[in-house]
Amino acid sequence: MEPEDNKGQTPGADESRQGEPEKIATEPAAKAETDEPTSEQPKAHVTETQAPETQAPAILRPRMSEREFGHVSRRGLLKVAPVLALGAFAIPGAQEWLLKKGLGFSDWASGVLFRREHLAPIFDDSELTPFEKFPINGYDVDDPGVIFENWTLTVTGSVQKPGDYKLEQIQALPKMRQNTRHVCVEGWDVIGRFGGTRLSNFLTMIGADTTAKFVTVTCADDYYETIDMATALHPQTLLCWEMYDRPLTRQHGAPLRLNVPTKVGYKQAKYLTDLKVTSVLDRFGYWEDQGYSEFYGL
Repeated sequence: MEPEDNKGQTPGADESRQGEPEKIATEPAAKAETDEPTSEQPKAHVTETQAPETQAPAILRPRMSEREFGHVSRRGLLKVAPVLALGAFAIPGAQEWLLKKGLGFSDWASGVLFRREHLAPIFDDSELTPFEKFPINGYDVDDPGVIFENWTLTVTGSVQKPGDYKLEQIQALPKMRQNTRHVCVEGWDVIGRFGGTRLSNFLTMIGADTTAKFVTVTCADDYYETIDMATALHPQTLLCWEMYDRPLTRQHGAPLRLNVPTKVGYKQAKYLTDLKVTSVLDRFGYWEDQGYSEFYGL
């Protein structure tokens, strides 16, 4: 509460002096006794600009404590923070940096929250999208012209058994089939039937160092992709050579592709030719290197 305004009156100034006739004061009450000079005292010279001797004091406001000041400061900062953020996005040089930082944080958080044993939904055969309606989505061409008789998967990196592996060697590993949803970043999704071996089985066969961070693949159409090791070891991540209980067609990635139902579609590379186990990357993935999410879990 602000203090009451002091009117500047001297106590008793509006009362007449006892025994003297009442006069109307033309100067401040505090000077009433000296306005009429005596013979011993010369009359004082007063100019119009001379300040009165008695002034009303300035209005005082209570001082704000440091805690209250801090509270107001934080509240003000919170109010302007969205404006500052929008302003930063309006700066061309800051846009890319802010987007990369935000996407990087999102990928980091998604990786921390990823549950290695949590399974993607499995669907009944009656829920499958008909094979002829399963979209064909390519990076460059629908058929890069792989010569199946000469095809091998070249393995490098942190493994005990690097080299070239034929399709028959991979097909000798335990086989599984699963009806899972394929989700495309373009906005469509379908339910398909995929068959192959768990990528974890193949990593065991080649003696992969599973403390490494990544498994990278390159493809016959020059596409390339990376998945984190936790996803590579997930029980539903397949090296896939079948769809709908039939060998992969060329358009769907023959002779070998990835099936990763815990990830978006662009992580599920087709026409595999090379696989590397590593913790050091010079590139991440075709779409990721153009600004898309590196993790993109479902």
